[in-house]
Amino acid sequence: MPRRSSLPILCLLALAACGGPVATFPGGALDGPVKPVPASWEFARGVGTVQLETRPSDPYSVNIACVVVGDGLYVSAGDNESRWVENMEADPRVRLRINGDLYELAARRVSDEAEIDAFAEEWIKNSWARDPRGLDEVWIYRLGPR
Repeated sequence: MPRRSSLPILCLLALAACGGPVATFPGGALDGPVKPVPASWEFARGVGTVQLETRPSDPYSVNIACVVVGDGLYVSAGDNESRWVENMEADPRVRLRINGDLYELAARRVSDEAEIDAFAEEWIKNSWARDPRGLDEVWIYRLGPR
C-alpha cells in the first residue's frame, strides 16, 4: 500500500495556528500592540502588503496591498466584492497591521470620482495593479479613525 504524505495536514495545522493570514489564505484575529491612529500614514508609503482584519465578532483577516494618497490610507478589491469587502459593508470596523503594529480603524467606501482618480494614480504605479477607473463597479476603501 502506498504511503500517504502528512505534509498537507501539517501545512493546514500550521496555517490554523497562525491566527493571521498566510500568503493568500485568510486567517483570524491579528495580534500585536495597538497603536493610536497616526496623524499621517506617510510611514506606510511603499510598505505594499499589510494585514486587514474584518468582522470583529468573528475575525477574518487577509493580506492586502495598500497605498497612501495624501493623508489617507486606502485598500482596494478592484471589481471583486470579496469576503472581506462583504464583511466591511456589514460592519466598517477593521484592524490593520503594519510592521507588527495594529490600528483600530473604520473603512469608508470611496465613491467620489476625484478621490477615485487620486487613488488610481497612486495605485497604478505598482506594476501589478489594475487601473480601477472604467470598471463597472469598484471596491475602494479609505481607512480612518473610528
